[in-house]
Amino acid sequence: MDVDKDTIRSRSTDAVFERGQNYRDEGRIQRFDRFADLVTATVRGSNLYDVTVEFGGRGIDTRCTCPYDGSGDCKHVVAVLLDIAADPPDDESERIETVLDEVSADNLRGFVRDALAEHAELREQFLARFGEDCKSVDAYRKEIAELFEEQTQDYGVMTAIDFSRFFEIADQYRDRDRYLAAATVYRAVFEEVDEKSNWIEGAYDHYAQTIQRAIDGYADCVLATDPTPREFDTYAGVLEVRASTEPPINNEQFWRALDDLEERYEQ
Repeated sequence: MDVDKDTIRSRSTDAVFERGQNYRDEGRIQRFDRFADLVTATVRGSNLYDVTVEFGGRGIDTRCTCPYDGSGDCKHVVAVLLDIAADPPDDESERIETVLDEVSADNLRGFVRDALAEHAELREQFLARFGEDCKSVDAYRKEIAELFEEQTQDYGVMTAIDFSRFFEIADQYRDRDRYLAAATVYRAVFEEVDEKSNWIEGAYDHYAQTIQRAIDGYADCVLATDPTPREFDTYAGVLEVRASTEPPINNEQFWRALDDLEERYEQ
């Protein structure tokens, strides 16, 4: 886990870096786990926020469930990165690999079955990785709508919602070349977030970036299917509908995405 203080400082603003440093010094990191190149942590701020740091060939990928929508990493991520730089956590993957080599197939199957029965999100990721069925756009939109409702009930205002599990599901489908299934997930995200835009009272950049990330994923998956002209018109029509939706909060974003998709298809 190759990261140093200068690298961390370059990933955030000076003010955020200082606050992240204070958070670490104050002992706000509540949980700190590592599995191979993936580190997960919980950081105490105004609420408890989940931080994920992944080291890979493309550098460092970071995510946090806090509502920060400024430039660079948030203070919670900075605190975790500073902790990694100072004292990298023990890697639990080696212990797991040892046990996996020893456990029987029947016992492993039983454990997986129990875990899937208890954890719906894990079950959904499992099906995305290994299953053949895919939920409908409406089913995913319903789940996303519930997140908005929970947010307003818990906090009274609309701050940043973490949509990472939907993007992870889409990634699972893409890894298996199931592009239409992945496009279904992306479509559900940008349609429902756009639909709920009039609920949003803060973290505007976060939601705009979420919509754009979903649009980009949708466009990539549509083109990856090498659609016929008729199929392309159907897929492009999804963006056109959102571009014409009232109130016109994100219309320009969808018009730009539609123009870009059409240009890429023609090429």
